[in-house]
Amino acid sequence: MEKTIKNTRPFGMRDKLSYAAGDLGCNMSFALKSSIMAIFWTQFMALGEELYAVLLLVVQAWDAINDPLLGSLFDADKRQYKNGKFKTYIFVGAIGLLFSGLFFFLPLPNAPLVMRCVMFVLGYILWDAFYTVANVPYGSMMSVISQDGSERSQLSTWRSIGSMIGNIVPMVLLPILCYDASENLKGETVFLVATVMGVIGLACFIYMLKTTTIRVEENSVQISEKTEKFNVFKAMLNFLKNPPAIGATLMAMAMFIGMQGSSTATTVLFQAYFKNAQISGVIMLISYLPMFFFMPFIKKIVDRWGKKEACVVGSAVSVVGALLLFLPLGSGTAGLVGYVIAQALFGLGLGFYTCVSWALMADAIDYNEWKNGTKEEGTVYSLHSFFRKLAQGLGPSLVILIMAALGYDGELKANQPFEVAEKMKWLVASLYTFSAIVMFVSITFIYNLNKKKVAIMTEELNARRNAEKQETETVETPTEETIESVEETVEETSEN
Repeated sequence: MEKTIKNTRPFGMRDKLSYAAGDLGCNMSFALKSSIMAIFWTQFMALGEELYAVLLLVVQAWDAINDPLLGSLFDADKRQYKNGKFKTYIFVGAIGLLFSGLFFFLPLPNAPLVMRCVMFVLGYILWDAFYTVANVPYGSMMSVISQDGSERSQLSTWRSIGSMIGNIVPMVLLPILCYDASENLKGETVFLVATVMGVIGLACFIYMLKTTTIRVEENSVQISEKTEKFNVFKAMLNFLKNPPAIGATLMAMAMFIGMQGSSTATTVLFQAYFKNAQISGVIMLISYLPMFFFMPFIKKIVDRWGKKEACVVGSAVSVVGALLLFLPLGSGTAGLVGYVIAQALFGLGLGFYTCVSWALMADAIDYNEWKNGTKEEGTVYSLHSFFRKLAQGLGPSLVILIMAALGYDGELKANQPFEVAEKMKWLVASLYTFSAIVMFVSITFIYNLNKKKVAIMTEELNARRNAEKQETETVETPTEETIESVEETVEETSEN
C-alpha cells in the first residue's frame, strides 16, 4: 500500500524543471557516448569495424546482469538513508558517470591494441554500471513524486524536454567542434568536450536532487503488503506477462535501433555522401524540432484522446517520413532538402511517443500492480532499461558489421568510395523504416492500455489502496473497548 507523505508542497513547475534536469544530466553522458562512440573507436582509436562490433556485443552481456540485478536490489533495499534511497543511489551514479565517461574517451590512439581493447571494455562496463545506478531510480522516482496520472504525464513530458536538450546539445555541437576541415574526427577535442559535458551533467543531477519533492514514502511503493518476500524471478516473469511494459519496451528498442543504430551510418553519410560532416548535427536537429510543437499541448492531447491513441497516430506518420528517405534525389541540394523533409516528418510522428514515453512506463508499472498485486518499479523499469540498452548496443554493433559488409572501411575515415557512401543512404532509410513499422505495431497491437482501460485500472487501484488504508487504520486505531479496558487496568493498579 502506498503511503502519502503529509505536509508536502503542492505539485508544480518546480517539480517539472527538477525532473527535466535529471534526464538532462543522464543525456549529457549518454548522448555523448551514443552519438560519437563508434566513430571515435573505429576511426580515431582504430579498433577496426569487426573488432569493435565484437567488443560491443561482449560488453552488452554485462547488461544481462547489470540492469535486472541492480533493479531488483534497489527494490529489495529497505534501509533508511539520510537523503532517501532514490536520491542516494542517483548521487552515487552521477559521480561515477562523470569519471567513467572521461576514462572511456581517453585519446590514446597509439596505445597497444590490447590496451585499447581493455580501455573500451572496462570503460564501457563502468559507464554502464553507473548509468544504471543513476537512471533506474531516476525513472522509478516518478511514482513517488506524484500518484496523479495527469501529473505523471507532465513529468514524462518534461523528462522528454530534458532528454531532448541533452541529446540536441552534443548532436549539434560535436560535429561542429570535433571534425576538422577534412571531415575527420579530432579525438583530443572529444575528450575536452566530454569533460565539460560531464561536469554540466553532474551539476544537473545535483540541482535535481536538491529540488525534488518526494510525496510518497519510498519503501511503501516497492512490494505489496501481501508479498512476504521479494522474488526477482517472479518479478521478471510478471514483466513478461505485462503487455504494456512489453509494448513500450519494443517501441523504445525500435526507436534506438533506427535512430541510434543508424548514427554511425548517418555520420558516414554526411562525411562521404553529402561531404559536410559539420552540419550533420544541425540536420538531425530538424528531426527533433517538431517534438517541441506538441509539448505545450500534450496534456490536452492525452486528456482528450489518451496516450496510446496519440502514439498510434504519431507512429503512422513516422512510417511515412521513413519511406520518403528512399526517394532517389542524389547527393546535391535536392537530396539534402529531401532528407531534411523526411527527417522532419519522421520527427513529427515521433514527437507524440517522445512526450509520453515515460508516462507509458508509469502506467505499465501500475498495470503490474493491478494484475499481480506488486508494483516492483525498480525491476520493471530496470528490465525496460536493459532492453533499451540492449538495442542501443546490439543495433550499432550489427549496423557496423552491415556497413563493413557494404564496403565501409574505418581506416579510410571520411574518404569512403562514393558507391559505399550511397549504400549508407539506403541503409539509413532501411533502419528508419524498420524502426517506424515496429513502433507502430507495438503500440497498436501489443500495448493494451487505451484511455478507457487506464481509467478503469486507476479507479480499481485507488479503491484497492483506500480499502487497504482503511483496514490498516482499523487495526492500528484503538477501539473504545480497548481504551476502557486499559483505563480499568490502570485504576485497579492505582487502588492496589
